[in-house]
Amino acid sequence: MFDLDRWQEIFSSIRSNVLRTVLSGFTVALGLFIFVVLFGIGRGLQNAFTEGFARDAQNLITILTGKTTIAYKGLQSDRTVTMDNDDYNFLINTDKEKVGDASPRYTTNLMVKYGKESGTYQINGAEPGEQVIENRKMIDGRYLSPMDLERKLNVAVIGRMVQRDLIKNGSPVGKDLNINGTMFKVVGVFSDDGGDWDERHITVPITTLQQMKKGSDTVSTTFIAYNEKLTPQEAIKYGDELKDRLKARKNVAPDDENGVRVWNNARNMNETFQFMAVLTLIVGFIGLGTLLAGIIGISNIMVYIVKERTKEIGVRKAIGAKPRSIVALIVQESVVITVISGIIGVAVGVLALSLIGDSLEEYFIKNPSVGWGTIFMAFIALVCSGLIAGFVPAYRASRIKPIEALRTE
Repeated sequence: MFDLDRWQEIFSSIRSNVLRTVLSGFTVALGLFIFVVLFGIGRGLQNAFTEGFARDAQNLITILTGKTTIAYKGLQSDRTVTMDNDDYNFLINTDKEKVGDASPRYTTNLMVKYGKESGTYQINGAEPGEQVIENRKMIDGRYLSPMDLERKLNVAVIGRMVQRDLIKNGSPVGKDLNINGTMFKVVGVFSDDGGDWDERHITVPITTLQQMKKGSDTVSTTFIAYNEKLTPQEAIKYGDELKDRLKARKNVAPDDENGVRVWNNARNMNETFQFMAVLTLIVGFIGLGTLLAGIIGISNIMVYIVKERTKEIGVRKAIGAKPRSIVALIVQESVVITVISGIIGVAVGVLALSLIGDSLEEYFIKNPSVGWGTIFMAFIALVCSGLIAGFVPAYRASRIKPIEALRTE
């Protein structure tokens, strides 16, 4: 293995047969290049889908109401269905063990002023669970607390863009905002992966906002993050049960899809993961096909190389070379070519993915990359195939009698 003369002979053979070496190496490099790029793009698709679900809690059930489309129990169609605090408590207290975090939301748009700056912003009356549900990260201060709701305090948590628009200098925590003529003290600033739109929201205690709206107990939306121990199928069933219970409570026809609407991330994620599983299978099949093509290619080239060197093998045997040394020489040359070509293919593939970067985000491909474990396994597979591809024809050629080898045209 570490025989200097053999290594010199191998590199001398490579230099003497550049075209042959390039052809055999190109097959290996191309196979690994395509493999790396394909798996990288597949990972990019997975990243895009994962990020899409990461903006809010992944285990989220969103419940809204609208206008009925079907007359039911003596009530006419086109009737507006409205949730209230009692409906929210009914929903979260039914099957408590299935509920993680939850929050009602009462939404309105109001004028907000700070000094000379002003603007109209979406004001969300909510509970502390909204922070987890919206996946918000605190930049400064704190979020709402149970005491804020209990005492109906005039406190507000503002988005990063609200701070940028209204309070331009210093920390906004402790400063007062004028919301529709009522002063609210800022207790925190949040960022949101949903982007600028979600960061232009202001959250206040729902009890305070309902009191401002003439003592209303209206709830615009109910958010329930179901227990993560539920399987996707159990979570889908739970969401359907909540929908049916609220329809029965609000006298909405069971087949009326507009009176009560439910969006269940479990259903979306289940369908998405099925799609991703199929996509991963397709990418894996194509990638393995590419590797197989590389293995077949290098096998064919090695058969040709050994056949071309039959006379050389005859001469070596005639002057006393053992079959074992002949096989070792050809196999070692095959492995050297495979390793060098494989490294080139991997390097070019990784470089291509880094150059692609996030340029394909509009096609739902984000940060395409391949794990080094996957690359290593593919690399080892090709090196082993190169070893076998060199060994089989070399072993056959080493068994030919010198006189027959020398007569070969």
